Amino acid sequence: QVQLVESGGGLVQAGGSLRLSCAASGTIFSINVMGWYRQAPGKQRELVATITSGGNTNYADSVKGRFTISRDNSKKTMYLQMNSLKPEDTAIYYCNLKSVVRGDDWGQGTQVTVSS
Repeated sequence: QVQLVESGGGLVQAGGSLRLSCAASGTIFSINVMGWYRQAPGKQRELVATITSGGNTNYADSVKGRFTISRDNSKKTMYLQMNSLKPEDTAIYYCNLKSVVRGDDWGQGTQVTVSS
């Protein structure tokens, strides 16, 4: 079984920064893709960024240049550094782990609120 626990969300003013963390526990297969997704009220969940176990990254156009995804495989932890935050970044941010064996695992989410 895999557990994903997000932390680091909160309230921040526009232009500010936050760093999200996702700690994974359980049986984690070495080949996987981890990612951050977000869901704003009344909207569908959308991709924010992904990172492979080899370190290849992918970003949504809306966050390119502002957000940085990273991971520490030895700590089974993934991060999302969010800079220059905008009110439209307000959402619940979810951690995701994809593997061939297990498919998708999700965390419970952490709220990020950006005030204007």
